[in-house]
This record gives sequence, structure tokens and C-alpha cells, in this order.
Amino acid sequence: MREIRFREALREAMVEEMRKDQNILLMGEEVAEYNGAYKVSQGMLDEFGEKRVIDTPIAELGFAGIGVGAAMNGLRPIVEFMTFNFALLAIDQVVNSAAKTLAMSAGQFSCPIVFRGPSGSAGQLGAQHSQMFENWYANVPGLKVISPSNPYDAKGLLKSAIIDNDPVIFMESEMMYSDMGAVPEEEYYIPIGKADIKRPGTDVTIVSFNKMMKVALKAAEELEKDNIHAEVIDLRTIRPLDIETIVASVKKTNRIVVVDESWPYGSIASEIAYQLQKDAFDYLDAPVRRVNGADTSMHYAPNLVDAYLPNPAKVIEVVKQIMY
Repeated sequence: MREIRFREALREAMVEEMRKDQNILLMGEEVAEYNGAYKVSQGMLDEFGEKRVIDTPIAELGFAGIGVGAAMNGLRPIVEFMTFNFALLAIDQVVNSAAKTLAMSAGQFSCPIVFRGPSGSAGQLGAQHSQMFENWYANVPGLKVISPSNPYDAKGLLKSAIIDNDPVIFMESEMMYSDMGAVPEEEYYIPIGKADIKRPGTDVTIVSFNKMMKVALKAAEELEKDNIHAEVIDLRTIRPLDIETIVASVKKTNRIVVVDESWPYGSIASEIAYQLQKDAFDYLDAPVRRVNGADTSMHYAPNLVDAYLPNPAKVIEVVKQIMY
């Protein structure tokens, strides 16, 4: 199987669906003439023209609203935010318009739109450009939230998001756009709402998503040297959450650690912990533990960035605490 970059997998997903459906369009800052801030949309303007690959002003609320209106009128927009930190300006359109269209119309019409772009830290970008928002959007009924960790999942899930009739938040990472991964040349889709076991194990379950999967898998690799066999689950979709796969794993391993870059208060890790105590309490031989980003703003200094983020050493420490 060939290997391509994360950005190329995203591009293929959009191009394949846009070739099939004239109603699909891409809009956002620098997506056209500049070929995308991260070169995800490279070459798309040449193929599809300026009516379907549209450069927007630096006005997130405005172009998100245009996208929502277009979706309500039969088009299928893909709205790219240069970063979800900037999408805070557009959150009214995402939460109060896109997410509520189906309910407020009594099911008469939907809002098939994808909001995509990077979320989370990307090195020394400071407090206002390093925030993780998956848990924010996952709190909103009416939104689906996807956060893939590799090119294969990214392509299959983005294709599913584009053809979905509900609004989808598709969270990426600036630090993964150059990642290489195996992606088949033949067409495929990955169903929204299904987690994936990336590494089987018997002693402890480690759950994560997005670029923190690298941390989880590295921790599992190191734990193997100490004869601790970790099962690593990639959530892939945050809402709907595939709690069934997590519960099944915990029934086997009896221990779980959730690695989640977002702030600990009200995090995805917190939700998983609640659902496990409801659905798998009798199978737990130790408390559900989590490794989150620090409960503070991300600072610029590199040593503080390292201190803020989850890393394999932190995960290994927590795993050993619940193992012994």
C-alpha cells in the first residue's frame, strides 16, 4: 500500500467527493490562491475553479454564516478555519445555527456542512493559539465531532463527514500535516462513531485521539519492556462516542488511562470516566485515571510547553500507579 502525507489524505477526500457532487465546495482563508495555509487544498482551485474553492476575508463569523446559509439551501460546504482558535469568532454560527437547524425546523431540513482545521497545540504558539476544542463542540447536541490521528483515518472519516447530512466538526493538528501513513488507492469510507483498537493488550487500556495517540502508542511500547501489555484505543470520533468499544476493552484489562490534551475540567477524559463508572464499574480493579494538559493557559517558553502537555513518561507513571 502506498504512503501519503496527512495533508494529502485530506485533499484526496475532498477532491474525490467534489468530483462526485457539484454541490460540494470549499471555502476559507487562503484555501484557493495560496493553496491552503497548510497546503491541504493545493491544486484544488485549478481543478474546481473559484466558484467552488473560495478565498474568504479574515472574518470567521461572516464566512461561517455564509457556509451555514449555503448548507440550508442545498449546498454542502466545507469550511476551513486556519485554526479552531480563530473559530471562536464563528462559534455562534456553529452552535446556534448549524447545530440547531434540524431540531428547530422540526426535522424538515438539515445543515450538511463540515467545519475543519487544526486544533490543539503546535509548539511555541502561545496561549491564544494552542487550545484544544474537541470537548467544547462535543458538548453541543446536533454536532458530530471527529478528531483523527493518521492519514488513513483522516481520509476515510473526512469522506464520511462530507456526505453526512448533519454538521460535522473535523479537528486536525498542525503537527500532523506532514505525517506519513498507508492509504489505499481504492475508495473507502470509515463510519462516524466507531473507535479503533490500534494495539491489542491485556493489562491496561489506554484511550486517546488526535496527536496524543503518538503519546499513547509510545507509552505502550515502553510499557511492553516491563511486561505490561497495554491495549491502545483511538477514539477517532468524539461525538458520537464509541463507549461500547472502551467498555469491552476494560472488561478484559480491568484498568484504564485516558490521554487527552484538553484541559482536565470538563474534558473528554472526564466524560469517559463517568460513562465507565456507569457501565463498567464492576470490572474496574483501579480508578479510572487521566493524563490531561495542564489546568492553565499554554505558555510560550519551550520548557513550559513540555510541562503542559501529556507525554509518554507521564502516561507510564500513571499506568504503573494503577498496576501495582
